[in-house]
Amino acid sequence: MLKWIQGGISAVTGIAEPEYGKEYIHTVTERLEGKQPYREATRDDFCWKAPEFTNVETATFYFSDAKSGITGFAQIIHSNVLGMRTAAQFTFRIFNAKNPEDLNLWTSTKLNNFRVDGPNFYADDLSVELSEDDKTFHFVSNVCEQSKIDIYFTRCTPAVKAGDDPTTYYGDNLEEPWGSMSHQFWPRNIVHGTMNLKIEVPQEDDDEEDQSSSGDENDDGKEEQEQEQEGEGDNEEQEDEEQEEDDEEESSGSDYDSDSDYDDDYEEIEKVYRDETIEFLEEEPSYGMFVKAFQGMKPHHAAKAWNFCVTHSDKHSVVLMEFITPKSYGSTKVSVGIVTSKDEVLAVCLDNDYQHLNAEVDEVGWEVPKNIKVCFNGYSTKLTDEQIADKESLTDKDKVTAVLEGPFTNLVERVDVMGEVPGFVKNIVSGVAGTKPFIYQYADENFTLQVNNSKKEDCFGWAEVTFISKSDTVTEESYDEK
Repeated sequence: MLKWIQGGISAVTGIAEPEYGKEYIHTVTERLEGKQPYREATRDDFCWKAPEFTNVETATFYFSDAKSGITGFAQIIHSNVLGMRTAAQFTFRIFNAKNPEDLNLWTSTKLNNFRVDGPNFYADDLSVELSEDDKTFHFVSNVCEQSKIDIYFTRCTPAVKAGDDPTTYYGDNLEEPWGSMSHQFWPRNIVHGTMNLKIEVPQEDDDEEDQSSSGDENDDGKEEQEQEQEGEGDNEEQEDEEQEEDDEEESSGSDYDSDSDYDDDYEEIEKVYRDETIEFLEEEPSYGMFVKAFQGMKPHHAAKAWNFCVTHSDKHSVVLMEFITPKSYGSTKVSVGIVTSKDEVLAVCLDNDYQHLNAEVDEVGWEVPKNIKVCFNGYSTKLTDEQIADKESLTDKDKVTAVLEGPFTNLVERVDVMGEVPGFVKNIVSGVAGTKPFIYQYADENFTLQVNNSKKEDCFGWAEVTFISKSDTVTEESYDEK
């Protein structure tokens, strides 16, 4: 049984690997230590890679409007499993941080006839295109009736990557790594366009009324039912066995999402929707952040936890993308932060501290923070490698710091990453590998940002903490990432 789990389930979810050690991971932050990490990313840096081995590649466009409280993201996911199956998905989240009960919509739609063309992505009823001047992305999607979008992201600052090669590599050979991770950013953007939504309207439950009206009928039919049951003695044992199998199947599938197939005996309730249009005007634009990410290995082998935040004020923007590897790669932290003004990149920060404050264990079993404090520490993008290396000559004006603080009280969603995996698989993987991936997403207008000891600014924040595996167990076998 264990061999089957290791050889089969690991191909989908990944299990623990041997303890290779830190010499088997080559991080972008380590290569840039004592150097100027800021590089302006070019058009080529945002081209889709689409390799023929296991990978997940994403383009995610975050948007937020502090005035209305509307925030969320539109995302393309392009993935390949073991070089055998390529798939693409459009995912969309929109949330009203001022009135969460009024708007919290999530859609996830499979894409058909998709293709990549440099930085552009196309599918039936969907396109993501970068303008010729490399300043604007135009994202149009009509693949889902609930979330039709037509939005523009226009850069306020240069695009950003950490170093000439922003990639972290896994393995003992940099020329032939067995895994990799990289990110490129548009940290501050003006967003305008429209989103046409269909929001499900909750319906009253008529179950109690139906049960009341059918009570007499049930009493009248009781005697007839008992008589029928007397004649079913020969088949009773067989039916009990069949029912037991059905119960097991139903139990094992209890973790499927709302798109799962339902039993024919259940009458489908017709859903009612209300139309809503969200419009970000050019004269009153919202702010946004775009990140292109590439993960050239199975997620559970690449990282055991993630921290992420993006925040915009009238004067500044900050972004932090951070992951911590499993013990197999020395529990290594790779953290890249960006601090910008209205139109300039002030610093790319590699010395960051994403603090989980007042954490409490929830019903899932993770220690979830109630607040965060994120400290960015970097050097001005105007400094050279030689100037940064000569630390004794640096002054306070050469350094860039930022402190972001915010509450984790406005939960957008607790995402069960394995929600679409059948229950029995989920239980096996969780029990053997300690794998229990959940993403906690928060959005709140009560964040504060302080840059270079200036006055604190109120800002609108989106933040995430992701827990993947708490297990430090090391097995004797590994899984070949290639």
